[in-house]
Amino acid sequence: MREVEVVVTGAGQAGLSSAYHLRRSGFEPERDFVVLDRSPAPGGAWQFRWPSLTYGKVHGMHSLPGMELTDADPARPSAEVIGEYFDRYERAFDLRVRRPVAVRAVREGDGGRLLVETSAGTWSTRALINATGTWDQPFLPRYPGQEGFRGHQLHTAQYAGPEEFAGQRVVVVGGGASGTQHLLELAPYAAATTWVTRRPPVFREGPFDADAGRAAVALVEERVRQGLPPRSVVSVTGLPLNDAIRKGLADGVLDRLPMFDRITPDGVEWRDGRHVEADVILWATGFRAALGHLAPLRLREPGGGIRVEGTRAVADPRIHLVGYGPSASTIGANRAGRAAVRDIRRLLAEDRPVAA
Repeated sequence: MREVEVVVTGAGQAGLSSAYHLRRSGFEPERDFVVLDRSPAPGGAWQFRWPSLTYGKVHGMHSLPGMELTDADPARPSAEVIGEYFDRYERAFDLRVRRPVAVRAVREGDGGRLLVETSAGTWSTRALINATGTWDQPFLPRYPGQEGFRGHQLHTAQYAGPEEFAGQRVVVVGGGASGTQHLLELAPYAAATTWVTRRPPVFREGPFDADAGRAAVALVEERVRQGLPPRSVVSVTGLPLNDAIRKGLADGVLDRLPMFDRITPDGVEWRDGRHVEADVILWATGFRAALGHLAPLRLREPGGGIRVEGTRAVADPRIHLVGYGPSASTIGANRAGRAAVRDIRRLLAEDRPVAA
């Protein structure tokens, strides 16, 4: 059993930002706090992105606090660019991230402490910054007939690039940024592509300014304040109408169909009898927050989410969720890391016994 003041779970944007602010506040890594990351290397979820997602295609990557990401080659894979940047960052600020360490459960310990059970042993801590993101929880919806499909089904999390779909008929499901990126990449390779979404996509004209950003964050924040699961970013912000999207709309690649009703052995089908043959169904249906390890603490509300004020779990002030809900963006994670550390310092000061 090892004792620290704070455990940070996850070393993506949110976890590294939190660790930076802990370090800056006087907390020493390994002595006062520890960062645990289940990934094999620096880079958070970025290290698992497909090679054709180059840095130039990334929307809104914001630098980590204290070190700018500059002169990145837009033609290089984002996994390489951001992985190398995170690696430099960890070394520059001596964050001493432990990996690969999987956090299995967080439980109530003795004396008001938490027990963080992991693949590398157990830590006892006074506070937890949870920055586990969503990559480990791909969301795959269920539809009638799915098990009988004779083709190949995969999620964005398994997507490795468009070349593997050469000559195949591909149905892409999902109205977010990943879905549109997949379609635009696949079109030159696939025999045919079909795009289906539950709701009509909303394309956003013009720049996404500060006022629009604040309005989007407020909508997400209201949901987590009510204990509801966070909505996807695109459901709030819409899809940016850039040159690539305009071309895809003009070429018919982004000709969206409503969601099908069932999956057949050789494709997908709607109630009105329409049928599209498919060799592949690519589920670009997003991710859910990876919070299963917090289940022993019973933080979830009846609505299915964890009620959060700022970054603090309302049901347990020792738990801070960074990169969850309104802080899921890269810039939001930076700000949330700072706010979480500020609140934790206050909590630890209040709980510290007064010497006789």
